[in-house]
Amino acid sequence: MSAIEPVVLVHGGAGDIPVERVEGKLVGVKLAAKVGFAKLKETSCVMDAVEEAVRSMELDPYFNAGYGSVLTTAGNVEMEASIMNGATLRAGCCSLVKDIMHPISLARRMMKTPHNFLAGDGVMEFAADEGFEIMKPPGQLVTDYAREALEEWKEGQHRGEIQFARTEIGSANKYNKSEVGTVGAVAIDSSGNIAVATSTGGITGKLPGRVGDTPLVGAGTYSDNSVGGVSTTGHGETIMKYCLAHDILKRIEFLGEDAQTATENSCKAMTDRLTGTAGAITIDSKGQVGVSFTSKRMAWAYIKGTKLKYGIEKNQHHEETVQE
Repeated sequence: MSAIEPVVLVHGGAGDIPVERVEGKLVGVKLAAKVGFAKLKETSCVMDAVEEAVRSMELDPYFNAGYGSVLTTAGNVEMEASIMNGATLRAGCCSLVKDIMHPISLARRMMKTPHNFLAGDGVMEFAADEGFEIMKPPGQLVTDYAREALEEWKEGQHRGEIQFARTEIGSANKYNKSEVGTVGAVAIDSSGNIAVATSTGGITGKLPGRVGDTPLVGAGTYSDNSVGGVSTTGHGETIMKYCLAHDILKRIEFLGEDAQTATENSCKAMTDRLTGTAGAITIDSKGQVGVSFTSKRMAWAYIKGTKLKYGIEKNQHHEETVQE
């Protein structure tokens, strides 16, 4: 098999992203793609690449992950993440993570255990035992953006004007329905090894203890070297019911669709059947890229060779040249 051209592809969440947050989202996904691609060149490890790309977005308040995560009805941050190795099908997943800056790194560390998934008190005890910094006093990941989103959500609930929980804030989408601003990354190396990582703060106004699609293998994340890798974003309860990541890869595997076609068709079919909207990024085993979303906007970017492509609006993308 001929060598594949390496790719690092990221998304910064799909939803009703208001105009005033578009530029910040684009800056963040472009940076994440560059950071992930640089790490891939440095270590030749796709797991390192996707973790590093997601860590970059977990630090950025423009994204609903890590610092910038949305709030539960109690006003707290509860995060979740997953990462999967396409060569081995091994995965690390965590949920109900509190006061830790990088849930994606905790998910990867989970892979040293015999389990796929830890949550709640168990994952926090594991994090402490593994030396992860648990910020004290609690609540340092709560941002003004997230507080505003929760207050708008509560007001909208009172008025009966919000159907789906919100994750993006701003006057442009006040009281509108919205979806999850999850972040994710997919990478492939020259040997065809694929990895996927996804991280989120969930949905605004979720009940404490709610688990979404992001940490679930097959829904928010899936990676298999023989087919491809997918990270999803959007309305979690909808994505969970449709097993969106898995569905995209099965379209590639059994219907022979390319990455772009499979991603488009699966997202559309899910929304047609279940109403909730979403987006996904895909790299197939040939290194082909797929990007699609049924939400209003989704920030995405990828680097392949010397080209950085990125976008946030439907049917629009931009291209820049990056240094080798």
